[in-house]
Amino acid sequence: MASAIRALAMDAVQKANSGHPGMPMGMAEIAVALWSRHLRHNPADPKWLDRDRFVVSNGHGSMLLYALLHLTGYDLPMEEIKNFRQLHSKTPGHPEVDITPGVETTTGPLGQGITNAVGMALAEWLLGAQFNKPGLDIIDHHTYVFLGDGCLMEGISHEACSLAGTLRLSKLIALYDDNGISIDGKVDGWFRDDTPKRFEAYGWNVLPAVDGHDVDALDAAIAAAKKSDRPTLICCKTVIGKGSPNMQGSDKVHGAALGDTEIAATRAAINWPHAPFEIPADVYQAWDAKSSGMEMQSAWDVKFQTYREKFPTEASELLRRMQGALPAQFDQTITGYINSCIEKKETIATRKASQNAIQALAPSLPEFLGGSADLTGSNLTNWKECVAVRAGQPGNHINYGVREFGMSAIMNGIALHGGYIPFGATFLTFSDYSRNALRMAALMKIRSIFVFTHDSIGLGEDGPTHQSVEHVSSMRLIPNLDNWRPCDTVESAVAWEQAVRRQHGPSTLIFSRQNLPYMERTPAQVADIKRGGYVLKDAEIPQAILIATGSEIELAVKSAQELAALGIAVRVVSMPSTDVFDRQDVAYKSSVLLKGVPRVAVEAGVSDFWFKYVGIDGAVIGIDSFGESAPAGALFKHFGFTSEKVVAAVKSVLV
Repeated sequence: MASAIRALAMDAVQKANSGHPGMPMGMAEIAVALWSRHLRHNPADPKWLDRDRFVVSNGHGSMLLYALLHLTGYDLPMEEIKNFRQLHSKTPGHPEVDITPGVETTTGPLGQGITNAVGMALAEWLLGAQFNKPGLDIIDHHTYVFLGDGCLMEGISHEACSLAGTLRLSKLIALYDDNGISIDGKVDGWFRDDTPKRFEAYGWNVLPAVDGHDVDALDAAIAAAKKSDRPTLICCKTVIGKGSPNMQGSDKVHGAALGDTEIAATRAAINWPHAPFEIPADVYQAWDAKSSGMEMQSAWDVKFQTYREKFPTEASELLRRMQGALPAQFDQTITGYINSCIEKKETIATRKASQNAIQALAPSLPEFLGGSADLTGSNLTNWKECVAVRAGQPGNHINYGVREFGMSAIMNGIALHGGYIPFGATFLTFSDYSRNALRMAALMKIRSIFVFTHDSIGLGEDGPTHQSVEHVSSMRLIPNLDNWRPCDTVESAVAWEQAVRRQHGPSTLIFSRQNLPYMERTPAQVADIKRGGYVLKDAEIPQAILIATGSEIELAVKSAQELAALGIAVRVVSMPSTDVFDRQDVAYKSSVLLKGVPRVAVEAGVSDFWFKYVGIDGAVIGIDSFGESAPAGALFKHFGFTSEKVVAAVKSVLV
């Protein structure tokens, strides 16, 4: 069984002339022990609700996962194995969720897989605490992770594993491929951590020095881990590229094809006389998990039917949440809340408007799972009825600690698991720490909601280290990420609504520290907010168009009034989400940004982004330097966010 993995890995990498055979060959027996003796899964239904989750955090070893999926009976035929790393195949270079059946998360950026797994284990625990009943544990599965030295070197592994130990996520089991090799060679020149002691300090159950090539020893270790009341790290001593006579144990086998000569020698060494991509029938039979998987799921189906009969409301609610559908009352709730914002006409910071939206939506969204990276009192992502998650205490609000990257990737794992809509917050300037997790959420098209407050120089005295300048524009460059920067309570409510409704993609919600005035709108204008950009203030025959977002809307409106007094008619366009606006049809976009009418954009951030809307003949009032430490009012004046400068810019484009 292990030899089949080794053969498929080296053959696929050789055919592609690209890939990483070392990890699959080194972890083959670990895979045998887990997948043939412990993993609860059904190849016929990769989305079975109560399946174990399996994550390959060291995603460069993707051929290990593809070999397992093929051999155990998933819809991954040998032709796809032969097309490894080729265009439009189901076997891309690194595992991608929703591309390959059975892949739980997209991995490759090291450390994020183990962090996603923490989120999955967290979701499993919280769902089980809410839905399980005595004798009817319908949520009862483990999350298993393969990871290597590279994952442990990445700082995010510290963030995630520290929190996992603190929360005692006992159904999280990580199997560490302890081979001492990375791309650059033997890691003891740059990585000498005492990994077992490190994880013991986190509060993990650690099983050190397990022979990674002894299936029975691995089987016993996994069995012991499943009995622990803490997350478990199984340290598997392995040889990278095991079976390759001349390359095993070296970095040469890490990330390159072995070559025909070495593959022939390896076939002889592991007693595998079969042709490339040929698997004997008895090996297929040994690996086949279709019947056992069907039995597991059928047994669960019987249990769930009993659960459904005894607890019909809970059963229906669980299925709804796992399907990602919104509750029936959501439409009424959000409509009522938006109407209340219109009635109140509050002048408040949009971070407070965000909290008010959360408070209004949470009762009708039990799947809300909020949190903050140690800034709850500033980000305002808590609500009156929320319950803090602690070890042994389930809840719906997570104190992630100062772990922005870890928080974001854990949220991705929660979203991937299902059953929750995760949101977490930090200051916008610290989105840099989270950036690759934002990118991965966008790549995976999952509903993670990233809340960023203190969105500009408007945070004032904390100075340029905390004042976001380039961040909003840079996040707009990430494909499939919807970024919202609302200007008041109504736009904030709509931004939350759209983020919650968006099932197949992440959103960022970007809020101010300082108070922003309420803007009057017609019902038609309120309806158009969800289109990302709309006409907020109009003129009968506009001579120019002012485009703004967030806190700069107030300035744009004031400037338009001053221009009107000078006989210059100006349209003001609020564009809280450029991403959403760009997806509108040409007719709508042209009705908002009239062709042939000069344009000026105003945003307290870098100016380059806005030239896509104003053109080379337009003007941008922006900030192309870092900020300063001073009160917000003084900073806006210092950096030229004044009506005088906006009026001058409009006049310049009319010349």
